[in-house]
Amino acid sequence: MSGSQGVIALCENTTEVFLDVSKLLITYADNILRNPNEDKYRSIRIGNPTFSTKLLPVKGAIECLFEMGFEEAETHLVFPKSASVERLRQVRESIAAERDQRLGTSKAASNQQSHPPPPAGPSASSSSAISTPAPAPPPAALPFTLSSGTFQKTVQSNFQHVLIYESPELQQKALSCIPHELLRSRAKERLKQAKDVEPACNLDEEDMLVLELLQWFKGDFFTWVDNLPCSRCGGPTQPSGPLSPSDDDLRWNAGRVENHFCHTCQLSTRFPRYNNPEKLLETRRGRCGEWANCFTLLCRALCLEARYIWDSTDHVWTEVYSQSQCRWLHCDPCENACDKPLLYEIGWGKKLSYILAFSKDQVVDVTWRYSCKHPEVLSRRTHIQETRLLQTLNGLNATRQQALGAERKQQLLQRLLVELVEFISPKTPTSGELGGRISGSLAWRVARGESGASDTKGEEQECVFIPSESEKQKKLFHISYNVTKNCYFRVSNGQETIPGWQRGAWRTENMFRKEENDWHMVYLARTEGSSFGRISWKMNFAPVGMKIKSTSVRAFSQTFHSGSVRWSLRSAETTIEFPGDGELHSSSSLSGGKELIVEAELSGGEGEVSWQHAQLFRQSIKDTEKVLFEILVEMEES
Repeated sequence: MSGSQGVIALCENTTEVFLDVSKLLITYADNILRNPNEDKYRSIRIGNPTFSTKLLPVKGAIECLFEMGFEEAETHLVFPKSASVERLRQVRESIAAERDQRLGTSKAASNQQSHPPPPAGPSASSSSAISTPAPAPPPAALPFTLSSGTFQKTVQSNFQHVLIYESPELQQKALSCIPHELLRSRAKERLKQAKDVEPACNLDEEDMLVLELLQWFKGDFFTWVDNLPCSRCGGPTQPSGPLSPSDDDLRWNAGRVENHFCHTCQLSTRFPRYNNPEKLLETRRGRCGEWANCFTLLCRALCLEARYIWDSTDHVWTEVYSQSQCRWLHCDPCENACDKPLLYEIGWGKKLSYILAFSKDQVVDVTWRYSCKHPEVLSRRTHIQETRLLQTLNGLNATRQQALGAERKQQLLQRLLVELVEFISPKTPTSGELGGRISGSLAWRVARGESGASDTKGEEQECVFIPSESEKQKKLFHISYNVTKNCYFRVSNGQETIPGWQRGAWRTENMFRKEENDWHMVYLARTEGSSFGRISWKMNFAPVGMKIKSTSVRAFSQTFHSGSVRWSLRSAETTIEFPGDGELHSSSSLSGGKELIVEAELSGGEGEVSWQHAQLFRQSIKDTEKVLFEILVEMEES
């Protein structure tokens, strides 16, 4: 078990959680071992309720499946024919051994309640191991739960780690990687444009520099890694458990090394998960941990006040202090997102609990900035008593700030007070915070529960419009979508407003809303890395005793290179296509139908940015009143 990082992580859960999840993992493994030729046991649907509610939230569970040999497919985890059954058996036995140990410990503890053992000797604590956890004291004796030790170590480790960003030599090395003169020039131009639109704008050049840095970092500097290409043939690889770190890996704080295995070459490509930002300036690749680690260093190299943000539900990002706005701005380099703090809870669907901000001078609990569901979040904060957490953070801050001058201490206190006032009132989500995650493969996003409502196949929320009584009386259904405002307007129903492009869609696959901050344009497109995208809207007239008399649709799509957008209308057995040229296209061909579906399919394009070569509703961010998509249906009684 010592070689299985997934099992080690799984063991950090409470005994109750471990026993519940381990039983499920062992069942998955046994089904394959007992029925090696049955394909149905080799596939686990990611959207399966048991999988999504019992495995996804538990630390180490998904990692154990990967270490068994399961691989990511589009909507499933699959155990391929080429996977090692022996490796599956080894991981299964490690989990079973830990399970047996814990079951035995639980029974022993139950039998000894009336006869407590004598106090342990001085050396008792030094011999504990993951495979043989010591019985936990009663909850009342400690303010922490069983996983509190890991929680506390993580806090201390992060608080120590951020000091590396303050190294003058490292900052200089980082600065040499940044086209800072170009970014500052673009920032000045962006600020000029902002003030042309809004003369009273109080933002400054530093705010615009943050936006430019985010865009450059994601677009030009850093690369997301799902699986590395094979180092021999360049073909696709699959995760195949961990490898032992080398001395050089450990030098750069890569205690975890992933094995990306090529089934064509039978070759393993090593992917060390470096935690030293100096090394990341060279490799320029990774997942959110590497992205936030390197991005925070670059912010400090540009003399921006920045802090590293740790989310206990397994994500990290950066905050940058805006001098002009006197507040901290959420900055996620993976998503090129700025000042969208509700993105994770509302857009990704995360169940947040603890979010802490670490800087060279201070650690702050900023959970409440990222949530509009404070009571729900509070119910999940069980790792440490709230008073103890506050004492811990205050103690760390007092130690760190001993050498600070009175003026700096006063400044930090003032900022903290402003934050506390901000946290009191939960925020209201904005349109930019409604989308799911875009970094990483679909399977990666779904497996982590961060895809939002629109990325999963067959699991999305489906919107079907049914005419209201008012629309029935008018015998008219009229809805439009404004991509700049990211809102639907149900014109025929008293100008009803529906925020968010997903909220009015019937079905979507691989779609997201893109804002181009450099070109000041906005549009819908398929997600990066996907070969196609699809979005459709549905109306059902039958429930109110109506049917279609005629239809009119206006849609605008734009393609580049070999990109393609196919628009269609269908009702019952009839389907007609129409061009996305921005003109209003009317037809009576669907008359008599009781349902209407409008659909756009996006495909084609060239190279790594092929997803950009087919766009829906592209327009300037400044065109706030322009409408490039609307549906009008004249109805009659059926």
